[in-house]
Amino acid sequence: MVETEAFSLGLSVCYDLRFAALYRALAQGGAQVLAVPAAFTRQTGEAHWHVLLRARAIETGSFVLAAAQGGRHEDGRETYGHSLIVDPWGRVLAEKTDAEPGLLIADLELSRVAEARQRIPALQHDRVFTLDRIARPARLDGA
Repeated sequence: MVETEAFSLGLSVCYDLRFAALYRALAQGGAQVLAVPAAFTRQTGEAHWHVLLRARAIETGSFVLAAAQGGRHEDGRETYGHSLIVDPWGRVLAEKTDAEPGLLIADLELSRVAEARQRIPALQHDRVFTLDRIARPARLDGA
C-alpha cells in the first residue's frame, strides 16, 4: 500500500491478478486504486486479462490501473498488451489496443469508489467458510 496525496494505492504485479484475496485485503486496507503492471502472454491475455481486471474492480469497488507490456519480444515471446483503466463498477474507461508504447488517461472520480462500495458492501461482509465432507452413501443395490 502506498498513500499518495490523492488516494490510497494498492500495489501488485502480473500473476497476482489471479489471487482475488490479495485485492480484497488491499481494498479492506483502504486502497481506492489498484495498480497491476503485467506482461500476460498473448494466449492467457486474450482469455483472461479483461475479465480478471474487471472482476477485481467489481469485487473491491476500486479503480484498476493495468499497464500491460505488449508485442513480440527479442526472445520470441509475445505479450498481450491492452493496458486498461477500469472503474469500480467494472467499466473499462480507457484501453490501449495496439502494441506500440503509449499513454492512457482517465479521470478517476474517487467518489465512485465510495458509491460502489455502498451499493454492494461486500468488503464489510466477510465470512469464514468451512467445508464439510459428506461421505458417499452406500449403493442401494448392495454393491
